[in-house]
Amino acid sequence: MAQFLFAVDRGNPRISERYDPLAPAMLTFLCGVAAKCDAAGVPLSVCGEMAGRPLEAMALIACGVRTLSLASPAMGPVKTMIRSLEVAPVRAYLDGLLHGPDRSLRNKLKCFALDHGVVL
Repeated sequence: MAQFLFAVDRGNPRISERYDPLAPAMLTFLCGVAAKCDAAGVPLSVCGEMAGRPLEAMALIACGVRTLSLASPAMGPVKTMIRSLEVAPVRAYLDGLLHGPDRSLRNKLKCFALDHGVVL
């Protein structure tokens, strides 16, 4: 999905730096989809690499995604992150960042996790 949103081939080293699933555009899109699904009573699940990385999974949860599908080797780290996460503070923090000038929220989300005891 992110490849289509960014119109980029993440495997191409000349343009792969444009691909960041923690870009405000991507997270705004995902938060919007999650809100629409919730309002319509439609379940939403995200699978793939983004769901299997603790930092990205934290962002998905902050957007309102409640079902993640991930590879079994990623379950331990993501589960550990989820158990250490309080959703309301990360949601409020993310909401404040989505319309800012940053190209990626990766570093700010890492700092949030560090400051709030979220295990990544």
